Formats: sequence, structure tokens, C-alpha cells
Amino acid sequence: MFKTLLAQNELHASTAPLAATLLRVTLGVAFLAHGLLKVLVFTPAGTVAFFESQGFPGVTAYAVIFAEVAGGLALILGLHTRAVALALVPVLIGAALVHLPNGWVFSNPGGGWEFPVIWIFANLVQALLGDGAFALRSPLASGEAR
Repeated sequence: MFKTLLAQNELHASTAPLAATLLRVTLGVAFLAHGLLKVLVFTPAGTVAFFESQGFPGVTAYAVIFAEVAGGLALILGLHTRAVALALVPVLIGAALVHLPNGWVFSNPGGGWEFPVIWIFANLVQALLGDGAFALRSPLASGEAR
């Protein structure tokens, strides 16, 4: 039994970096898609108008677009993964607050808060896991915990 437990621990240790990579790339693609949606479909002007209709200053739309596109690319590449995952949490909190009046389920009219909240916790998990495998590590991040 002890050997079985050791073998399971070795398996978990060898697959954990791949799991972190899978989560990192998935989050990165989702953020990149959401940022590009705001640029290519809703347009920056339309995104600004929506943000203002929700009570946010229009300039925050540009900050969110930048955060989603740059943060998505950084996650995909594995650059400063922990910091980027944490830096994107406030964006997701804002999204959750916007969708709060619509109820829990994201398929509700106007989208519920289910998706942004799950995304918040996925980002927190990513921040705890770190880069994972196949990450480009910035030379500036040599002191960053992985």
C-alpha cells in the first residue's frame, strides 16, 4: 500500500506542471478572446458606452481591454503568470458586479455572475500553481517564485 501511495504521489508530481499549463493557456485564450471581442465586435467606442452605462468611467473600458489582451497573451506565453493571474482578478470582480443583478446562471438574460466568479477562482488557483510547463520566463522574473 505504501508503494502505491508513493507511485500516486510521483504521478501527481509529474503531471502537476502540465495541469498548470493547461489551466494557464485556457485562461489566457479566454482573456484574449474577451479582449478581442471588445475591440473587433463591440468596438472600443461601444465598449466605452457600455462601461459608462454601467456607471464606470469610460476610460476603464480601455484599461480592461488592455488587461484582457495583454494579460491573455502573457498567460498563454507563461510570462509573470502568478502576477498576471492576480492582476486580472479585479477585472473579473468588476464583471461579476455588473452581472450580479442578473442572477447566478450565466445563461440568464444579460448573463449571470456564475462565469466571472468561477473565473476569479480559476485565476486564484493559477496564481497558486505558477507557470507550469512550457512557459517563457522573462529574464526580469528570475527572482519571481514559480
